[in-house]
Amino acid sequence: MQRIIKAFFSSMAGLKFGLIREKAVQQEAVLFVIAAVVAPFITTDPWKLLAMLGSIALMLAIELLNTGIEKLADKVTLKHDPLIGVAKDCGSAAVFVAIVITAAVWLLAIAERFMG
Repeated sequence: MQRIIKAFFSSMAGLKFGLIREKAVQQEAVLFVIAAVVAPFITTDPWKLLAMLGSIALMLAIELLNTGIEKLADKVTLKHDPLIGVAKDCGSAAVFVAIVITAAVWLLAIAERFMG
């Protein structure tokens, strides 16, 4: 139980850091709040709501991982290093893939609502 409690507080510390210090995390958190308000007007189907909000939550989670990679890489060295560049690029690519998936989920839900 102690480990679970410690893990929870570590998670909250990471989320707090992202929300306070990282613009991308802040923007995605605001997007999630807006989406939570808008999504029920697009669909009331619980699975579609889960997909819509879950895709944004997953995007936020990947953004937090990307932030962790960037902070760790910067701690290792601020000098240009090709392998650190690859690590940062891969983190960025992961965020991009999450954004594409989120956009596809939302566009499909919107199209189905207004064109279906």
